[in-house]
Amino acid sequence: MPPLPTADIACPYCGETITLVVDDSAGDQQYIEDCHVCCKPIEVRVSVDEYGTVDVAARGQDDA
Repeated sequence: MPPLPTADIACPYCGETITLVVDDSAGDQQYIEDCHVCCKPIEVRVSVDEYGTVDVAARGQDDA
């Protein structure tokens, strides 16, 4: 089984770059993950296109 892909994102609160492990087998998804540095909740959106390319977007819960 190949390893799960990772994505580097910038925390929308503290700006630190954190690395997320993405379960691309689940397809498009949205979930909350705490920043590993400042512990604030980040809304993570994962989309997987028909070629298996993973796109990860992150935003703070305060962002509208």
